[in-house]
Amino acid sequence: MSSNGRSSGVGAGGAGAVYGLGFIGALVYYWQEAEGFWWYLWAIVEAFLWPAFLVYDLLKYISA
Repeated sequence: MSSNGRSSGVGAGGAGAVYGLGFIGALVYYWQEAEGFWWYLWAIVEAFLWPAFLVYDLLKYISA
């Protein structure tokens, strides 16, 4: 922690890099599945929200 009581953020870039690579991969995947303007727009939304879909499906699988 720095002198003002806040974290310096050193070492926090790894998670952002993983999310960024996941976003690019998800965007490519969902973009290939899209067939029209609204589907392409939805592909971008899904690429941002892929971690939420992943956790939801994982919890649904575990509870079943």
